[in-house]
Amino acid sequence: MRTPRPHRIARAARGLVPRTVRARRRLVRLVMAGCVLALLPSAWTHAVAADRLHTTADAPRAEVAVVFGAGLLYDGRPTPYLADRLDAAVELYRTGKVKVVLVTGDNSRTEYDEPDSMRAYLTAHGVPDDRIVSDYAGFDTWDSCVRAREIFGVHRAVLISQGFHIRRAVALCGAAGVDAYGVGVQDVHDATWYYGGTREVFAAGKAALDAVFKPEPRFLGPKEEGVSRVLAALAD
Repeated sequence: MRTPRPHRIARAARGLVPRTVRARRRLVRLVMAGCVLALLPSAWTHAVAADRLHTTADAPRAEVAVVFGAGLLYDGRPTPYLADRLDAAVELYRTGKVKVVLVTGDNSRTEYDEPDSMRAYLTAHGVPDDRIVSDYAGFDTWDSCVRAREIFGVHRAVLISQGFHIRRAVALCGAAGVDAYGVGVQDVHDATWYYGGTREVFAAGKAALDAVFKPEPRFLGPKEEGVSRVLAALAD
């Protein structure tokens, strides 16, 4: 098989470029319109979450904190990114800003259990086991938000995630009926951080579709009384 010569490649590339000024302008407009449409979902998440982002120090009081899963290490412990989220939840609990921590993550297979790993981390750092409620079917952000509202009866919550994800989480939980505020924990800007930030541009598109069409989560299931039971016991 012959390798195409450079002049042939250049000739083929020139064939893709419109020859008239009018056609070139039309192409530029189409490219610009595509870029604008691609960025609209991200603009939506930023607009929705604009006045709802806080630090652990100034976060509003809420009965529930929701911590989203962010992967496990080979030995089943939380990844550093997930540990940072859990540390923020510990601080909110210690300062009395939340009463219950809802950990939501993936447990789709026996050997991978984000919620139980998150629970073990929280209890090891001082959060009582009976103040932690586990959602084992938080397969993505939309599922976690819908299940928080429909299954666990959460109406108002502080959400905890990384800065690149928290706006989408706030926007989606709001669309799911949760009065949500966000705490975006800060991390070192490593390869994972840049990957997460890039991924959010594409994930925002799915988020916009979820907010509009409100699909049922992959697994909904029966209502669970974990959150309400803890709150009722604290009220007695």
